[in-house]
Amino acid sequence: MPSIPGKQPLAGFIAGKGFWIIYPRYRGAWESGGEFLEKSPHRDILDILDELPTELEEIAFGRRFRLAPDQVFVIGGSFGGAAAILLSLDPRVKRVVANCPVVDWGVLDKGEKAETSKENYAEYIREAFGNGYRISDANWAKLRGGTFYNPWHQKNEINPSKVLMFHVKDDPNLPYERSKRFAEITGVKLTTLKRGGHISTEYVTRKYWPEIKKFFDLARSE
Repeated sequence: MPSIPGKQPLAGFIAGKGFWIIYPRYRGAWESGGEFLEKSPHRDILDILDELPTELEEIAFGRRFRLAPDQVFVIGGSFGGAAAILLSLDPRVKRVVANCPVVDWGVLDKGEKAETSKENYAEYIREAFGNGYRISDANWAKLRGGTFYNPWHQKNEINPSKVLMFHVKDDPNLPYERSKRFAEITGVKLTTLKRGGHISTEYVTRKYWPEIKKFFDLARSE
Protein backbone atom coordinates (compact mmCIF):
# COMPACT_ATOMS: atom_id res chain seq x y z
CA MET A 1 0.00 0.00 0.00
CA PRO A 2 1.15 3.61 -0.47
CA SER A 3 3.00 4.55 2.71
CA ILE A 4 1.93 7.17 5.22
CA PRO A 5 2.54 10.55 3.53
CA GLY A 6 5.67 11.65 5.33
CA LYS A 7 8.20 12.28 2.58
CA GLN A 8 8.62 16.00 3.21
CA PRO A 9 12.30 15.63 4.27
CA LEU A 10 13.03 13.74 1.05
CA ALA A 11 11.16 16.33 -1.00
CA GLY A 12 13.13 19.07 0.71
CA PHE A 13 16.42 17.30 0.04
CA ILE A 14 15.73 16.98 -3.69
CA ALA A 15 14.33 20.51 -3.94
CA GLY A 16 17.58 21.69 -2.39
CA LYS A 17 19.36 20.19 -5.39
CA GLY A 18 17.48 22.53 -7.71
CA PHE A 19 14.48 20.42 -8.73
CA TRP A 20 10.76 21.19 -8.65
CA ILE A 21 9.14 18.46 -6.54
CA ILE A 22 5.58 17.17 -6.81
CA TYR A 23 4.66 14.69 -4.08
CA PRO A 24 1.23 13.31 -4.97
CA ARG A 25 -1.32 11.08 -3.24
CA TYR A 26 -2.84 8.33 -5.34
CA ARG A 27 -6.58 8.41 -5.93
CA GLY A 28 -8.43 6.94 -3.00
CA ALA A 29 -5.44 7.18 -0.64
CA TRP A 30 -4.89 9.69 2.16
CA GLU A 31 -5.89 13.21 1.09
CA SER A 32 -6.97 12.33 -2.47
CA GLY A 33 -10.61 11.57 -3.20
CA GLY A 34 -11.88 8.71 -5.31
CA GLU A 35 -11.46 4.95 -5.05
CA PHE A 36 -8.07 3.37 -4.57
CA LEU A 37 -7.03 1.07 -7.48
CA GLU A 38 -10.05 2.06 -9.52
CA LYS A 39 -7.44 2.59 -12.20
CA SER A 40 -3.74 1.85 -12.30
CA PRO A 41 -1.96 4.23 -9.87
CA HIS A 42 0.70 5.13 -12.41
CA ARG A 43 -2.07 6.72 -14.47
CA ASP A 44 -2.72 9.12 -11.59
CA ILE A 45 0.80 10.41 -12.12
CA LEU A 46 0.21 10.66 -15.87
CA ASP A 47 -2.80 12.86 -15.10
CA ILE A 48 -0.46 15.17 -13.17
CA LEU A 49 1.91 15.31 -16.14
CA ASP A 50 -1.04 16.29 -18.32
CA GLU A 51 -1.64 19.27 -16.00
CA LEU A 52 1.94 20.56 -15.89
CA PRO A 53 1.71 22.64 -19.10
CA THR A 54 -1.24 24.51 -17.60
CA GLU A 55 -1.05 25.61 -13.97
CA LEU A 56 -0.90 24.34 -10.38
CA GLU A 57 -2.61 26.09 -7.48
CA GLU A 58 -1.43 26.05 -3.87
CA ILE A 59 -4.86 25.83 -2.28
CA ALA A 60 -4.13 27.25 1.20
CA PHE A 61 -3.26 30.77 -0.04
CA GLY A 62 -4.19 30.53 -3.71
CA ARG A 63 -0.70 30.97 -5.12
CA ARG A 64 -0.35 29.70 -8.66
CA PHE A 65 2.62 28.06 -10.34
CA ARG A 66 3.15 27.41 -14.01
CA LEU A 67 5.71 24.68 -14.65
CA ALA A 68 7.36 23.98 -17.97
CA PRO A 69 9.98 21.37 -17.08
CA ASP A 70 12.68 20.54 -19.57
CA GLN A 71 12.72 17.01 -18.21
CA VAL A 72 10.67 14.89 -15.85
CA PHE A 73 12.18 12.37 -13.43
CA VAL A 74 10.27 10.01 -11.14
CA ILE A 75 11.42 8.45 -7.87
CA GLY A 76 9.24 5.75 -6.32
CA GLY A 77 9.71 3.15 -3.62
CA SER A 78 7.97 -0.12 -2.77
CA PHE A 79 4.35 0.27 -3.96
CA GLY A 80 5.36 3.44 -5.79
CA GLY A 81 8.30 1.62 -7.35
CA ALA A 82 5.85 -0.15 -9.62
CA ALA A 83 4.45 3.22 -10.67
CA ALA A 84 7.94 4.55 -11.38
CA ILE A 85 8.81 1.60 -13.62
CA LEU A 86 5.54 1.82 -15.55
CA LEU A 87 5.94 5.59 -15.95
CA SER A 88 9.22 4.97 -17.76
CA LEU A 89 7.05 3.85 -20.70
CA ASP A 90 5.80 7.42 -21.18
CA PRO A 91 8.07 9.50 -23.44
CA ARG A 92 7.65 12.58 -21.22
CA VAL A 93 9.41 10.77 -18.37
CA LYS A 94 13.15 10.75 -19.02
CA ARG A 95 14.46 8.68 -16.10
CA VAL A 96 12.99 6.81 -13.13
CA VAL A 97 14.44 5.46 -9.90
CA ALA A 98 12.69 2.49 -8.28
CA ASN A 99 13.69 1.56 -4.73
CA CYS A 100 12.75 -1.92 -3.41
CA PRO A 101 9.93 -1.89 -5.99
CA VAL A 102 7.05 -4.22 -6.60
CA VAL A 103 8.04 -5.66 -9.97
CA ASP A 104 5.47 -8.46 -9.90
CA TRP A 105 2.24 -8.68 -7.91
CA GLY A 106 2.75 -12.45 -7.82
CA VAL A 107 4.23 -11.76 -4.35
CA LEU A 108 0.86 -10.50 -3.14
CA ASP A 109 0.04 -13.50 -0.95
CA LYS A 110 3.38 -13.30 0.84
CA GLY A 111 2.93 -9.62 1.55
CA GLU A 112 -0.57 -10.09 2.90
CA LYS A 113 0.45 -12.93 5.21
CA ALA A 114 3.33 -10.83 6.56
CA GLU A 115 0.89 -8.12 7.66
CA THR A 116 -2.20 -9.95 8.88
CA SER A 117 -3.73 -13.38 9.46
CA LYS A 118 -7.09 -12.18 8.13
CA GLU A 119 -8.19 -13.84 4.90
CA ASN A 120 -9.71 -10.70 3.40
CA TYR A 121 -6.86 -8.22 3.10
CA ALA A 122 -8.97 -5.36 1.75
CA GLU A 123 -11.33 -5.70 4.71
CA TYR A 124 -8.33 -5.62 7.04
CA ILE A 125 -7.07 -2.41 5.42
CA ARG A 126 -10.48 -0.77 5.78
CA GLU A 127 -10.64 -1.75 9.44
CA ALA A 128 -7.05 -0.77 10.22
CA PHE A 129 -6.80 2.50 8.29
CA GLY A 130 -10.39 3.72 8.02
CA ASN A 131 -10.58 6.22 5.17
CA GLY A 132 -6.81 6.28 4.75
CA TYR A 133 -7.44 3.94 1.84
CA ARG A 134 -10.82 3.75 0.10
CA ILE A 135 -10.43 0.23 -1.25
CA SER A 136 -13.06 -2.27 -2.39
CA ASP A 137 -12.62 -6.03 -2.56
CA ALA A 138 -13.09 -5.88 -6.34
CA ASN A 139 -10.41 -3.25 -6.88
CA TRP A 140 -7.92 -5.07 -4.66
CA ALA A 141 -8.58 -8.29 -6.58
CA LYS A 142 -7.35 -6.61 -9.78
CA LEU A 143 -3.78 -7.04 -8.56
CA ARG A 144 -4.15 -10.82 -8.66
CA GLY A 145 -4.85 -10.82 -12.38
CA GLY A 146 -1.21 -10.28 -13.32
CA THR A 147 -1.83 -7.50 -15.84
CA PHE A 148 -3.11 -4.57 -13.74
CA TYR A 149 -0.42 -2.21 -12.42
CA ASN A 150 2.21 -4.90 -12.93
CA PRO A 151 5.66 -4.11 -14.37
CA TRP A 152 6.32 -7.81 -14.96
CA HIS A 153 3.47 -7.93 -17.46
CA GLN A 154 5.13 -5.17 -19.51
CA LYS A 155 8.75 -6.19 -19.00
CA ASN A 156 9.34 -6.55 -22.74
CA GLU A 157 8.43 -2.88 -23.27
CA ILE A 158 10.90 -1.48 -20.73
CA ASN A 159 13.71 0.73 -22.01
CA PRO A 160 16.55 -0.21 -19.64
CA SER A 161 18.37 3.08 -20.12
CA LYS A 162 15.50 4.90 -18.39
CA VAL A 163 15.32 2.82 -15.19
CA LEU A 164 17.63 2.58 -12.17
CA MET A 165 16.65 0.10 -9.46
CA PHE A 166 17.83 -0.42 -5.89
CA HIS A 167 16.98 -3.46 -3.81
CA VAL A 168 18.19 -5.00 -0.57
CA LYS A 169 19.04 -8.69 -0.40
CA ASP A 170 17.35 -9.18 2.98
CA ASP A 171 14.15 -7.31 2.12
CA PRO A 172 11.46 -9.23 4.08
CA ASN A 173 8.50 -7.73 2.17
CA LEU A 174 9.47 -7.82 -1.50
CA PRO A 175 11.80 -10.61 -2.62
CA TYR A 176 15.14 -9.38 -3.94
CA GLU A 177 15.38 -12.36 -6.31
CA ARG A 178 12.34 -11.20 -8.25
CA SER A 179 13.85 -7.75 -8.79
CA LYS A 180 17.13 -9.36 -9.79
CA ARG A 181 15.36 -11.53 -12.35
CA PHE A 182 13.42 -8.51 -13.64
CA ALA A 183 16.70 -6.64 -14.10
CA GLU A 184 18.28 -9.58 -15.91
CA ILE A 185 15.38 -9.88 -18.35
CA THR A 186 14.96 -6.17 -19.03
CA GLY A 187 18.60 -5.09 -18.87
CA VAL A 188 17.77 -2.49 -16.21
CA LYS A 189 20.64 -1.53 -13.91
CA LEU A 190 20.12 -2.91 -10.40
CA THR A 191 22.17 -1.62 -7.48
CA THR A 192 22.21 -4.31 -4.79
CA LEU A 193 22.40 -3.49 -1.09
CA LYS A 194 23.46 -6.34 1.19
CA ARG A 195 21.54 -5.45 4.34
CA GLY A 196 18.88 -3.06 5.54
CA GLY A 197 15.54 -4.78 5.00
CA HIS A 198 12.74 -2.92 3.24
CA ILE A 199 14.81 0.23 3.23
CA SER A 200 13.38 3.72 2.88
CA THR A 201 13.52 5.67 -0.35
CA GLU A 202 14.77 8.70 1.57
CA TYR A 203 17.79 6.77 2.83
CA VAL A 204 18.59 5.41 -0.64
CA THR A 205 18.15 8.78 -2.35
CA ARG A 206 20.41 10.58 0.12
CA LYS A 207 23.10 7.89 0.27
CA TYR A 208 23.23 7.25 -3.47
CA TRP A 209 22.48 10.77 -4.69
CA PRO A 210 25.75 11.06 -6.68
CA GLU A 211 24.80 7.89 -8.62
CA ILE A 212 21.21 9.05 -9.09
CA LYS A 213 22.28 12.55 -10.17
CA LYS A 214 24.71 11.07 -12.70
CA PHE A 215 21.87 8.87 -14.00
CA PHE A 216 19.64 11.94 -14.40
CA ASP A 217 22.43 13.90 -16.08
CA LEU A 218 22.70 11.24 -18.78
CA ALA A 219 19.19 12.21 -19.87
CA ARG A 220 20.21 15.85 -20.07
CA SER A 221 22.97 14.99 -22.51
CA GLU A 222 20.68 13.14 -24.92
